[in-house]
Order: sequence, then structure tokens, then C-alpha cells
Amino acid sequence: MADQRASDLWRVRPVEHGDWDDWRRLFGGYCDFYRWPTSEQHQRLIWSWIHDAKSIEALVAVPSEQDGPAVGLAHLRSWVRPLRGIVCGYLDDLFVDPQTRSMGVVDALFEAIDAIAVERGWAVVRWTTADDNYRARTAYDRVATRTGWITYDMTPGRPAPPIGD
Repeated sequence: MADQRASDLWRVRPVEHGDWDDWRRLFGGYCDFYRWPTSEQHQRLIWSWIHDAKSIEALVAVPSEQDGPAVGLAHLRSWVRPLRGIVCGYLDDLFVDPQTRSMGVVDALFEAIDAIAVERGWAVVRWTTADDNYRARTAYDRVATRTGWITYDMTPGRPAPPIGD
């Protein structure tokens, strides 16, 4: 693939209503990877965020030259950084079908994400990943700079855990 761009092999486009089965398969694979329970109700909720509320944007990667199933998925949304006064992009989810990994799908997704970010004037695109997701981190290190920020999750309505002695 050294002489070819990933976008020559894969076409990345917005998910369409007819992509439900492919999207559901890929999103289910993403949930399985992170051991997150999913159901049709959960998936229909996310699908409605994509198509009805339009609060998240879904991209799929499909073969460029032929009809075929979607093999990659990315969920994006914009977010603002008040301190800096800028609008950025946030990549919530990224998943590539295990059977097509190392075939340029992730590169095609990142090429499309970069083009969207440039078109929209996003100052940065940010995402998080699990510390032990080494395979994905290798791809991420090719396209982005790892930050020094530590992420926290606060669960509303629950007391904070006690601080150690």
C-alpha cells in the first residue's frame, strides 16, 4: 500500500439508513471489544442520535471499487473549548472489522476525519482509548500526538470514592 492512498482502496461516507445491518454489526463489534453490553434498544437509541437528533455523525468505510459491506465505523461530533475559544472534533468511537485490519481501513477513516476537520475549521480532533489497546494505539501514533491529560469520569448522584490514607 506504500504507493496507494488508503482512500484509493476504501471509500468513507456518511452512514445511510440502508446501512443499519452493517452499522449494527460494526457497533456491536465495538461494544464487544470494550465488553460493553448492548441491545437492539441501545443500538436504536444511538441510531436515532445519528439520524433524528443529528447529535453524532457516523462514517462508514466501504470498498472503493465494488459493492460490499461496510468494514469500518467512526462516530464524530463537535465540541467547544471555551478556554481557547475554539471548536474541535471529538472521535467517540472507531472500529474496523477484524477481518480487514491492516488493509488500510483505519487510514482511510482518518483521511476522511482529517478532511472533515479541515473543512469545518476544527482546531483539533481528540479521542480516548484504553491504555492496553496497543494495536489501535500504533495506528493513532501515526496520525496524532498523545496528550498528557488524565481522564476522569464522575458518576452523577453518587458520592466520590474515599481518598486513600
